Amino acid sequence: MATVTFDKATRVYPGADKPAVDKLDLKIEDGEFLVLVGPSGCGKSTSLRMLAGLEEVNAGRIFIGDTDVTDMQPKNRDIAMVFQNYALYPHMSVRDNMGFALKIAGVPKEEINERVEEAAKRLDLVEYLDRKPKALSGGQRQRVAMGRAIVRKPQVFLMDEPLSNLDAKLRVQTRTQIAALQRSLGVTTVYVTHDQTEALTMGDRIAVLKDGILQQVGTPEDMYDRPANEFVAGFIGSPAMNLAKFDVKDGVAHLGGAHIPLSQATLDAMTAADEGKLTIGFRPESLEVVSADTSGAIPIVVDFVEELGSDSFVYGKLAGENTDLIVRVAPRTAPHPGSTLYVRIKEGQSHLFSAATGTRLPQ
Repeated sequence: MATVTFDKATRVYPGADKPAVDKLDLKIEDGEFLVLVGPSGCGKSTSLRMLAGLEEVNAGRIFIGDTDVTDMQPKNRDIAMVFQNYALYPHMSVRDNMGFALKIAGVPKEEINERVEEAAKRLDLVEYLDRKPKALSGGQRQRVAMGRAIVRKPQVFLMDEPLSNLDAKLRVQTRTQIAALQRSLGVTTVYVTHDQTEALTMGDRIAVLKDGILQQVGTPEDMYDRPANEFVAGFIGSPAMNLAKFDVKDGVAHLGGAHIPLSQATLDAMTAADEGKLTIGFRPESLEVVSADTSGAIPIVVDFVEELGSDSFVYGKLAGENTDLIVRVAPRTAPHPGSTLYVRIKEGQSHLFSAATGTRLPQ
């Protein structure tokens, strides 16, 4: 096991006018489960492939432990990858698929069997060892792919969207299994996904990328409670954070019928580039339903209601504006579409961002 370090690692594809990954600085601790997350095309899979040796590093360096692996062949990096499409040999049994890399490496047959049996027990695959992949479900095939990585006992696991081909219920079950397995093995793991729910529930830390640039690194709690900028705020969380641009006048942010007082620290942090505007974010659960005459009440015209059993989400627009807002309310208490719901941001649960740069402002 080892640390992983990206030292200003950059990848520029031939013919591209900007890097796919731009000066990535990131250190992953020994035994840590780090999730790389971001929208399609943000550079997360490219970063993983650079670490694996499948993509050239055009500038900067990559280390596994104290070893500079920037120009090292993939086979010499002591890593194991788990892909989205399983990549199993259809003509081989589960046992042979899991032990194939060890067989190629010349590991004695007895040791291969021992490692395969041990991994199969961890993954509840013992009864399937003599089956072919076509006789397995999608979740079982993914566990075989995991087992193939485990038996190699690498320094680092690399996982590239391994749950994308599974149905919703199986994804929830399998992500729990992967997270528990990684913690029991203690192997440094870099996990790529576009699904921020996976990132929040699985990772020790999350690294958010956008357009090849690292936006923020931190624990799931950091990402959710203190997003570093407007992009992270809008990306992390489901449903997404409400974000709206307010006009600032006389120390108060105004948008339609919403009026939000600002602290002196926020006002002092604003610059001329903001042009008297401010972006305010607040999560659906950070709003409380109040009466129309409550100070600071925000009027929302209800468009439709999403009943989820344990929660209800009200989707609507700020009265007099074309600003979409989402409010979480107690189940079966939501008003009817077309009515007006009055809400207020709970104290200390707003997020303020520069209108010019999108960076977080002090409150």
